[in-house]
Amino acid sequence: MIPSRLAPFSHPLAAVFDAAVDSLGAALAPASTRQYRGTARAFLVWLAAHHPDVVSLHQLRRDPHILGWMAALRSRVPPPAPLTYITRLIFLRGILSELVWSAQLPQLGQLLRRQDIPRRPRNLPRALPAEHDQLLQQQLQRRNDLGSNFFLLLRHTGMRIGEAVDLAFDCLHASDPDHWTLHVPLGKLKTERMVPIDSFTRDLVHRLRFFRGLDPSPPDGHLLARPASRQMLIRQLRSYLHEVSASAGIPGRIVPHQLRHTYASELLRCGVDLPALMKLLGHASPEMTMVYLDIALTDLQRQFELARSQSRHIAPPPRTPLSPTRAGFAGLIDSLLTAQHVVEMYRRTLPDGPPRRSLDRLVNRLTKILTEVRKLEPPSK
Repeated sequence: MIPSRLAPFSHPLAAVFDAAVDSLGAALAPASTRQYRGTARAFLVWLAAHHPDVVSLHQLRRDPHILGWMAALRSRVPPPAPLTYITRLIFLRGILSELVWSAQLPQLGQLLRRQDIPRRPRNLPRALPAEHDQLLQQQLQRRNDLGSNFFLLLRHTGMRIGEAVDLAFDCLHASDPDHWTLHVPLGKLKTERMVPIDSFTRDLVHRLRFFRGLDPSPPDGHLLARPASRQMLIRQLRSYLHEVSASAGIPGRIVPHQLRHTYASELLRCGVDLPALMKLLGHASPEMTMVYLDIALTDLQRQFELARSQSRHIAPPPRTPLSPTRAGFAGLIDSLLTAQHVVEMYRRTLPDGPPRRSLDRLVNRLTKILTEVRKLEPPSK
């Protein structure tokens, strides 16, 4: 029987699914194990309601059992979030893969295929707008307490909140009198790194050391004192950030991870290359860092469109007479330049779309024709 906080549930396949989840859960966090159990229960509840004749693993088929359950998930009202749907499929596929080995039934591995699982939606990092970032930092600097110095440290180092609360008291290192690095401990991806910092960030660490010295709890090697547990400290810090952002007049709720996104986006705009940013953020693969490049390019496109809306003529129009005034070869060149000019001016009046793109290609062709015609210029006498 698959344990659950919901009403008791019985199904002939519950025991074997429960054993598969137990086997998978040996190397998983409790939260992941609960999700596997929830997926197993949801599938078996649907199976009992729509195919009560299925009482053994040998009877499971891709169609109608697996495909029918997938269709039922998609047809719910309201429909599940894309990530929820994907997660359900991933967990059921994991259970079936485990049953392939435990029940010695290779056919179970073909019931739910990799191509059945959609790609995860790509959520771009949410960096703070420049005006919100400025308001938040001004509010934090005015407060100058433990919480404000902590979040300023996050903003200027790109650390995750879990990494920052695990900082050691002696995390600050000086390579010489004018250069400092911050030792970031093992984080989300089980990596540690050294982050170069400036004098402002160094002073933030010194202030946090000062506040740690005021705390009555005995030293435990951490830069921040923990009131009861690590998770309680994180919850208190999150609440503090929400309070500060509201005091600064920033609409919406800011989460600590947005400070990391803001740090990364700022470095990209300042010209830091991707390999360096990857090391600063502690990413395990370049693909993770490439997401921030999309943000920088989006910002660049936004600025370009803003500039275009403010000035209709970013590039000066070509200085070409509207009609040829010369004869012979020079007149031919004048005619081509005039045609190029007229087409380009008309193209700029069109909205983005196929006609504008077609005229753009035509202008390029005229440019090539001009280049070739100029090669035919007769020698001067």
